[in-house]
Amino acid sequence: MVQDGMTWLLNPPEQNLPLILADGGFDVWIANTRGTRYSCRHTSLQPNEPGFWNWSWDEMVVFDLPAVFDYVYSQTGQKAHYVGHSLGTLIALASFSEGLLVDKLKSAVLLSPIAYLSHMNTALGVAAAKVFAGEITTLFGLAEFNPKGEPVAKFLKALCDYPGVDCYDLLTSITGQNCCLNASTVDLFLKNEPQSTSTKNMVHLAQTVRDGVLAKYNYGNPNFNVMHYGEAKPPIYNLSNIPHNLPIFISYGGKDALSDVRDVELLLDSLKLHDVDKLTIQYIKDYAHADFIMGVNAKDIVYNQVVSFFNHQR
Repeated sequence: MVQDGMTWLLNPPEQNLPLILADGGFDVWIANTRGTRYSCRHTSLQPNEPGFWNWSWDEMVVFDLPAVFDYVYSQTGQKAHYVGHSLGTLIALASFSEGLLVDKLKSAVLLSPIAYLSHMNTALGVAAAKVFAGEITTLFGLAEFNPKGEPVAKFLKALCDYPGVDCYDLLTSITGQNCCLNASTVDLFLKNEPQSTSTKNMVHLAQTVRDGVLAKYNYGNPNFNVMHYGEAKPPIYNLSNIPHNLPIFISYGGKDALSDVRDVELLLDSLKLHDVDKLTIQYIKDYAHADFIMGVNAKDIVYNQVVSFFNHQR
């Protein structure tokens, strides 16, 4: 969401998933989320124009992820395995449910998956979701949500003053208590991240927290929704539409405050009709949200399983 593809490469080469996969003979492509530093170009708009930021994760579902798959397919002529973490799992699940990507997809690995967010329990995240659900655009008038810019920094400082919110350890206050991070890697992470996203995207995520369903962006007015969707309420992404024979590997953590265990169980319930032999579930009791990307033992606990899963699909 507010991270680019560099986050996958913060651990040493022998401990980060892209290079482990490359060493295993896989052709690895790393995508960047729109709005982050390597994904700020547009055919006609500049990042200083509000129109550049007029999108939410719906656009990633319909345009961005399919464009990545189309490009990789055009270069390789092969279906791809997909790995997503956090927002990367949300947009993948929504895309699969809409019948997108599946013709160019071999299998999918979803680490710390987010589809439902009702039980998210980070104090900072809950406070932010409440504010964003009140349509923060009216507070800011900002199209770009830049965590390192002065207006957003002031907003975050105000959130950190909320009762029960402790921002002393910013990463923990967002992700939960990670078990297995190296301090120097965290320092590197905080130098590079967080990066910009659209304010509209933050509002959409807050709606997902508040409404308890996976739905398209709610314009806040039934008439506006009718204009965009032909109906007064935004359409739901129906995860049970995901092809039941698509090989999926899901790994989630017991200490994850963003991808809460109860929300993952809701996701798994929506996949209950999935072919049993096509769904692999891994539960890691001590892991929180960032451990899946930067954990010093992620190679042994998660990545070796991912490589084995992909090799099984070859």
